[in-house]
Amino acid sequence: MAATPTSRVIVYGGKGALGSACVHYFKSKGWWVASVDIVANEEANANVLVKICESFTEQAEQVTSDVARLLGDQKVDAILCMAGGWAGGNCGSKDLYKNSDLMWKQSVWTSTISSHLASHHLKTGGLLTLAGAKASLSGTPGMVGYGMAKAAVHQLCQSLSGENSGLPAGAVAVAILPVTLDTPMNRKFMPDADFSSWTPLEYIAETFHSWATGSGRPASGSLIQLVTTGGKTEAIPVQ
Repeated sequence: MAATPTSRVIVYGGKGALGSACVHYFKSKGWWVASVDIVANEEANANVLVKICESFTEQAEQVTSDVARLLGDQKVDAILCMAGGWAGGNCGSKDLYKNSDLMWKQSVWTSTISSHLASHHLKTGGLLTLAGAKASLSGTPGMVGYGMAKAAVHQLCQSLSGENSGLPAGAVAVAILPVTLDTPMNRKFMPDADFSSWTPLEYIAETFHSWATGSGRPASGSLIQLVTTGGKTEAIPVQ
């Protein structure tokens, strides 16, 4: 199904490495793309700038009203929540509270806001993607805050697949569970790692585009592990 001039997508976290790859890919396919982030993405057709604040409700209401103002009565075909980040530390770490707070803001705040935006602005049969993590399928003692936040995203995704979740009819919520993404920042901090086991950003952008256009789309609530070996990535549903 080819993109029409009215194919629209919101990329939450559209200035990060993965978000930027999604903005670029969907633009290359002729889509109208809006980025939601603390910094503008110049490649996007429109930007909603998130104000940094300590209050979740304040930030959520600001983004919600700005997106509503931008879209008006227009609906979007997909909302891709690509916001997130990583921080380590066990429960004895001096940075436990700070890192857990950061992880909650980067992953849970953004996923919750994206879900609410989807309930209001996603087309019937539209796509919402969230960013989970394969590590959070089990304990993460060396990165407690990260593990908790990503596990919460998984739970949210599964909740969104249920009856009366608030999503439009036929809409699908899917979480991707990567291991390590092949980003410039990861290469900088892990220069000796095996890059052939890292998932390319282009693979994810292409996969989202396929799902957004109805090709190979998983069932709503699916948690899809992205496992890359020898440069080849497989999308494996969590059973």
